[in-house]
Amino acid sequence: MFSSDGVSSKKRRTVNMSDKQKDECGGSVATDSTPTGESRQVCTENQTETDSFIRSYLDPAEEYKMGNKRRGLALIFNQERFFWRLGLNDRNGTNADRYNLEKRLKDLNFEVRCYDNYKLEDVLEEIHKAAEADHSDADCFFLAFLSHGEDNHVYCYDGKISIQEITSMFKGDKCPDLVGKPKIFVIQACRGEKHDDPVTPADAVDSKVEVFVDASAIHTLPAGADFIMCYSVAEGYYSHRETINGSWYIQDLCELLQKLGDTLEFTELLTLVNRKVSMRSVLRARDPHAIGKKQVPCFASMLTKKLYFRPKK
Repeated sequence: MFSSDGVSSKKRRTVNMSDKQKDECGGSVATDSTPTGESRQVCTENQTETDSFIRSYLDPAEEYKMGNKRRGLALIFNQERFFWRLGLNDRNGTNADRYNLEKRLKDLNFEVRCYDNYKLEDVLEEIHKAAEADHSDADCFFLAFLSHGEDNHVYCYDGKISIQEITSMFKGDKCPDLVGKPKIFVIQACRGEKHDDPVTPADAVDSKVEVFVDASAIHTLPAGADFIMCYSVAEGYYSHRETINGSWYIQDLCELLQKLGDTLEFTELLTLVNRKVSMRSVLRARDPHAIGKKQVPCFASMLTKKLYFRPKK
């Protein structure tokens, strides 16, 4: 059967269906019957346009809101001595790290709580209390662990705790007050059994200072959005600690926090810490194989915005 314009009805239906598929790919809505799954075309143009639209509204300069009443809670777990059955050496010099880090964090308006040589059960209790605390009027959260490390764990006085277990207590399902807020974790512990061989001249460091290493290995672990994990050394390498001045990493982190902590974006500051630590080398140690060795810290950032610790008004 032919219509007045000489085009068959069957052919007209074919033309209409083709026009409809073209309309769908162009983004308009067809008004006749829905096509089957076989005839439906995947339109990557629409997806690309949507992604482009979203990306165009991402502000690369967007910062975390740090105008709450409080800066936030900062916990420092400092392990100098260990139960003899663990076979771990004392960490001489770590108290200097604890003191320096506490001072720098207070300068940045943190409420700092320090715990020296706590047993595993007590460490877990304090972390649980911090996770359950009210953070609704706080900008962020900070936790530092100064100890020996091994296989994704850090040591307390009488046992070891998983880094993942620590960070999991501050995820959104367990600590909703910190959702969308920065959660900063600093791990000062050795992460392997290798030294970094020097490729540049050693810095001028006090040759009377003896350098030790923190034992064993830990690995970089994902934590979740708005977390940043700061490690004293890249995986597989030793972390160095001076018996008087403390660890290289905490020394240089504290120095740069004092100079630039309230003006420089935090991940940029950590990059400078990496550079500063990498310029050091061991000049004096009981282990002759450690002489001349170097260290490079690292950080794994899951932050979604820029982080500044500008002074509180």
